Amino acid sequence: MRIRKKIQWTIPASSDRFVRLGAFVKAAEEQGWSEAEVQFVIDELVEARDEAEVQLILEDYTQRR
Repeated sequence: MRIRKKIQWTIPASSDRFVRLGAFVKAAEEQGWSEAEVQFVIDELVEARDEAEVQLILEDYTQRR
């Protein structure tokens, strides 16, 4: 599954993937993402090799302002 949706939010500066993941989930739910879409991103972030990859994944789902 590939999600093409974007959310409007600010990625937290924290270097901890789980802090950023929590903020992402909250923003996605507020913007009407389905449970399956949110779970897909959760899985991507948990499986990411390192924090740099987490950042790239989050940027991919972030709408540019």
